[in-house]
Amino acid sequence: MSFLFRNRTRTPSELVRSTKEAIAKMNAGDRGKWNEEISRGLLNMKIVLYGDGESEPIAEQVTQLAQELHNNDMLTLLIQNIAKFEFEAKKDVAQIFNNLLRRQISTRLPTVDHIAAKPVILRTLVSGYENHEIALNCGIILRECLRHETLAEKVLLSEQFWLFFTYVEFPTFDVSSDAFASFKDLLTKHKTLFFSSYTLLLNSNNYVTKRQSLKLLGELLLDRSNFQIMTRYISDGDNLKLMMNFLRDRSRNIQFEAFHVFKVFVANPRKPKAILDILERNKDKLVTFLSNFHNDRTGRAVRGSGKAIAAMSMQPQSRRLTS
Repeated sequence: MSFLFRNRTRTPSELVRSTKEAIAKMNAGDRGKWNEEISRGLLNMKIVLYGDGESEPIAEQVTQLAQELHNNDMLTLLIQNIAKFEFEAKKDVAQIFNNLLRRQISTRLPTVDHIAAKPVILRTLVSGYENHEIALNCGIILRECLRHETLAEKVLLSEQFWLFFTYVEFPTFDVSSDAFASFKDLLTKHKTLFFSSYTLLLNSNNYVTKRQSLKLLGELLLDRSNFQIMTRYISDGDNLKLMMNFLRDRSRNIQFEAFHVFKVFVANPRKPKAILDILERNKDKLVTFLSNFHNDRTGRAVRGSGKAIAAMSMQPQSRRLTS
């Protein structure tokens, strides 16, 4: 452990410079030799940011290290080379990123601003799911980024966003699960972004995107952690109309996924007037339609929805208009 004592005396500037040089030399030649130097540098950066277990981090050194990392574009360099690092070094990169992302100076979040100005960082984090060796490390950093609306919006509006529909279907369970966790955070952490972006997904001309979006929407609405989003979504008449249109789609798979969202509107015991009005205007057509809808696949759930819609006309008017 002597190297820890020796390197702990390095200034933040020296730590960044030596690690940057080691990465360049690793890419030019002996990976094993320079990987050890990189690991030492990353470990000591982590000690500056978190302390060493015996003493707390020194605020001045933390500020200096953050500035040096930003000025030398080290966050880009680290994430672009993370796949080449040793196992523990990969974890240290994630901890360094996430510590910096949480740092606030007055009302500013310097690392959030830095990453927002460096699109390559978010692109590399998202595409990290394509490499099993770094997928979980990149996912940890990505979800910390997505806590900030500025960065979440950049991912939503990027080409990489569409890759999530592939990533969540990966056969490797830990990667697909982590990708789904990031995708869920991307869509639900910021409610304004959720409602504006999801309508675009559902109206996509791409069959796979539309089907996967419907399937994911059903899962999101039934997740108790998304209760506020679910309540707001099923209170909007336009959303109900969209699902009813999907029930008549030419694709049976689209119809099937739309039904699982549609039944959430029907099952809501406190339907707003706008939702009740739409269901009552279309009650006869819906009951007839649902009585013959995918009986081979949905069975009891379809019959239950049909009965619920039919029963609305039997309820007292005051109850039907509960908001």
